[in-house]
Amino acid sequence: MTTTPAHDKRIASIPFAAVYPAYVSKVEKKGRTVEELHQVLSWLTGFSDKEIQAKIDAGETIEQFFENAEIHPNAHLIKGVICGYRVEDIETPLTRQARYMDKLVDELAKGRPMEKVLRTA
Repeated sequence: MTTTPAHDKRIASIPFAAVYPAYVSKVEKKGRTVEELHQVLSWLTGFSDKEIQAKIDAGETIEQFFENAEIHPNAHLIKGVICGYRVEDIETPLTRQARYMDKLVDELAKGRPMEKVLRTA
């Protein structure tokens, strides 16, 4: 699926610190924990809890957040629709990675078992 350059630029420029509280709120409303959220974020990016917090504190954009991420080799197994886009069909790597993150947080909030969210089962 082709996203527009304007869409990709908008996604890249969003501060991670702006989406993180929304992620926390979303998962906590559904009975999940910040620790589980960090487990999901760490699985996708390879970042530790301290690194995630440092990125929030530094005000990094989504583009900066993913710049040094080591995307999990099983990330390609993340499939489905998020924000109207089928994640596996998004051609722009950064936009696809951001939507992977959105999809994982969605699955966590919906109560999916952690081993399925992390594509280990």
